[in-house]
Amino acid sequence: MTDTGSLLTGTREDIIRRTRRTRETATLRRMVRETRLSVDNLLYPMFVVEGEGVKDEISSMPGQYQLSVDALVAECAEVVALKIPGVILFGIPDHKDDAATEAYSDSGVVQEAVRALKSAYPDLCVITDVCLCEYMDHGHCGIVEGDRILNDPTLELLERTAVSHAAAGADMIAPSDMMDGRVGAIRRALDQAGFAQTPVMAYSAKFASSFYGPFRVAAESAPSFGDRNSYQMDPANAREAMREVDFDLEEGADIVMVKPALSYLDLIARVRDRVDVPVAAYNVSGEFAMVVAASRNGWIDPERAFMEVLTSIRRAGADLIFTYFARDAARRLSGDSATPLSWL
Repeated sequence: MTDTGSLLTGTREDIIRRTRRTRETATLRRMVRETRLSVDNLLYPMFVVEGEGVKDEISSMPGQYQLSVDALVAECAEVVALKIPGVILFGIPDHKDDAATEAYSDSGVVQEAVRALKSAYPDLCVITDVCLCEYMDHGHCGIVEGDRILNDPTLELLERTAVSHAAAGADMIAPSDMMDGRVGAIRRALDQAGFAQTPVMAYSAKFASSFYGPFRVAAESAPSFGDRNSYQMDPANAREAMREVDFDLEEGADIVMVKPALSYLDLIARVRDRVDVPVAAYNVSGEFAMVVAASRNGWIDPERAFMEVLTSIRRAGADLIFTYFARDAARRLSGDSATPLSWL
C-alpha cells in the first residue's frame, strides 16, 4: 500500500497556504466573490425646485442638478431605464419662514413632484425626505426659540409634512430631522390619516458630520446660526447609535439608516448584526465630492473608486445605498462601460 504521506514533499509546515489560487482569473474571482452589488441596492437622491424648465448644475456636486418638476420627470426617464428602483426627493421652495409652511403645503414642491413622478412612472419607488431645514428661514431642522431647537413642538410639523407626502402618493417616508420621538409621531399620524401601509425609513443614526457641506449648497439649507450638534449625533458615539436604532424600531420604523456611510462602516456592520429589518446607508455629498475632486485631478481611477466605495458599503451590510453615483453605477453593472461618467 502506498503511504499517502510519502507523496508530500516536505513537512506540513512547508506547505504554503495558496489563497491566490482563486484569484488567478477574472472568472474565478467572479465565482468566489463574497459581496454582490446590484442595481437593486441603489437609490438616487434628487433635488426639486419650483419653476419650469429648470436644470441648474450644483456647484458643489458636479453632475447633480436642481430640477423643476418637469425636468425631474424627464431626468427620471433614465433612472427608470437603468432599472434603479427608487429616488429620494429633497425640496427647495421659493418661500421660507419660521414655521416651514411650504413643507406641508398640498401644493408644495415635493408634493407636486411626487404626483408628477407617480403619474409618469407608477412603478418607481418615490421616497420623500421629511425634514424642515430646507423650508425654515433659519435653516434648522425644527422650531427655534432663541438659540434652542425645540423638539416636541417640531413633531407636529413633521407629522403634517409626512401625511402630506403620503397623500400626494409617496411610497415611503424618510424622516431625517433627528428629533426625539419623531418616528413614533409620524407612524401614528400616517396610520390615523389612512396610510397604515406607507413604510417609514428612519435616518436612525445620523451624525453631525462635516461631509454634508456640498448637500447644504444643493439644498440651500445651511443653518443661519449655530450648528446641528444638539440634535444630530456625535461622530464619536457608537453605543448611542445602537440606542437610536432600537428606539426607532420600537416606534415603528420599517427600515433604519446610518448616515454618512464611509466613515461609519463599522456602525453599518453593527446595525446589520443587531436588527432583522433592512438597513440603509447614505453615501453622502461630501463622500461623493471627494471622489469627484480626486478623479478630476487625476489622483485616482474614477470608475474603480466609486465602485469600490459602493461595494464597501454593501460589504458592511447595507441593503440599500443612497448615492449620487447611482446612475453611473447602474450603467457599469449593466455592462455599459462606454457612457462617460456624468461628473467628469
